[in-house]
Order: sequence, then C-alpha cells, then structure tokens
Amino acid sequence: MSGFPPYEDSDGSSEAQFTLPSTFDDLNTLRGVHYVMPPDLEAFIDLYARAHLRYAHTMLGDKQAAKAVVQRCYSHLALNWAVVLKAESPEAYAWRLLKQRVELHLRITSSTQGPGPWGSPDRRTAAMQHAARATLEAMREQMEAMESALGLYTAIAALPERQYDVIVLHYVLGYPTQQVANIMGIKPDTVRGHRRSARERIASKLGLDIPAGDEEKE
Repeated sequence: MSGFPPYEDSDGSSEAQFTLPSTFDDLNTLRGVHYVMPPDLEAFIDLYARAHLRYAHTMLGDKQAAKAVVQRCYSHLALNWAVVLKAESPEAYAWRLLKQRVELHLRITSSTQGPGPWGSPDRRTAAMQHAARATLEAMREQMEAMESALGLYTAIAALPERQYDVIVLHYVLGYPTQQVANIMGIKPDTVRGHRRSARERIASKLGLDIPAGDEEKE
C-alpha cells in the first residue's frame, strides 16, 4: 500500500499489524490432507488481505476478531476457489462474503454480550463516527458552518449499503477510487457514482448545497 499514510486506529496501532497467519493449518485439518494453496489464491490474498482486515477492524473494533473473521473468509475461498473463479468477479464474491461474516459476527456478539459497549449498534456507531469525521473533513467547504458533526452521523447511517462502504473505504481507510473499485469488485466509475450520490444525500439531509460537478480531488 505504498503512497498511503499509515493507518492508525483509536489505540494507535499501525497497519503493519494487519497481517494474517502465513499457513492454512485449519484447511489441512478440514481436508485430512496437506493443503497446497493455488498460486492465484495466494496472490489474491496478498493483494487484498490488508484491506479486508482494515475494513473488518473498522466495523468490529477488535483486531483479533477481524483476523478471525477474515481467516474464516479465506478458508471458505480456499475450499471453494474453483467455484469462486467462475464468478463474474472473485473480488466482488470475496467482498460480499466478508460483509456477511462481519455482520454475522456482530449479530452473534450482540446476542451473547448484549447491547453494551461491544454490541453491534455501538460498534457500527463508532465506525459511523470515523466516517463522519472523515467525510466532514472532505466536505469542509460545504460544512464549515456546522458546529457539530452529530447530524452527519445520522445522514451516514441512512446511506444505502454500497454508498456506506465507499464512504468507509475512501474517506476512513484512505483508498483511492481505483483501489476501492478493486476491493469491492466494481468499476471505478461506479465507485465515483456511489461517492457522489452519498455526498449529495448527506448534503440534502443537512440542508447544504453542493455545486454541480463538485467532487473532491483524489
């Protein structure tokens, strides 16, 4: 991820810590034989593991939970790689799988630990607060008169799923348009469209005007 500022979460951890174990011992156990990872799957994991881990950590607020979720996703990919390759986009397949596993983890955690500080609502709120601050910075000129970003939290919470994902990947995690497109398995123009629509929705809910054609630079 050369060219990006080091990612730091609330406890100051750097993105260098966002790495997966190098072996797939669990797959050896599942199959009962030595598992040899296909070279294209290994390349896929090398390319996307850090982004997937960073997203999972942003949503879960727990690095170990994020690693466990992503590891399970990649175990699924490994056991079904031939099928994944037949999908229209392995990246889109992996992204949907990751989001499903993140949501499942949040539901399980919420049901076992209750609506406390580790429950789903508060974790999602924390992620929205990160997104709100980043979006507020990106839209500074339109929002400079605002005394608080509280209204922005609600506006971001109301975004459609794809627009919310783009906001998190672009504004919070700092990925440029092309890399967001790669991670989500969609086209760059689609990413730009989601981002533009998200900005328009947010501005509309906050009673702000965004000049026609206004779009922040990459």
